Amino acid sequence: MFQRILILCTGNICRSPVAAAMLEARLPDKQIETAGLNALEGQGVEPTARSLAEAEGLDVGAHEARQVSLDILFKADLVMVMSDGQRLAVGQMAPSVLGKTMLFGRWLDGGQGREIPDPYRKSAEAFRHVHQLLREAADSWVGKL
Repeated sequence: MFQRILILCTGNICRSPVAAAMLEARLPDKQIETAGLNALEGQGVEPTARSLAEAEGLDVGAHEARQVSLDILFKADLVMVMSDGQRLAVGQMAPSVLGKTMLFGRWLDGGQGREIPDPYRKSAEAFRHVHQLLREAADSWVGKL
């Protein structure tokens, strides 16, 4: 059902590329892409996020940040975002996409859902915390996709 999955964050250099790599490792039959609502276009994964991902054996080395577009949104079967604000931004860009847009942390906290904060320009501890949330969220999607 959900074959083409789009994962969005703000800059497309911290959360979404790592989340995508985690989902790809768990769901290799899915087509997973990323983009940013305010992408730092052309940049690779932020160094702290990259080192945490690579320590888990995830390959994020080829990633290049890109800006989300209407075409990218419409092609996705499921759009995952990191915050409610990002979900609202998707709805403003493309109201018809809102129904297929969910939090990446949707199944965390016993199914109550949880936003995953942006660690950009924050401490290594903040990156480790976000990485753990991404891992838990990726694991929680496995039985649902």
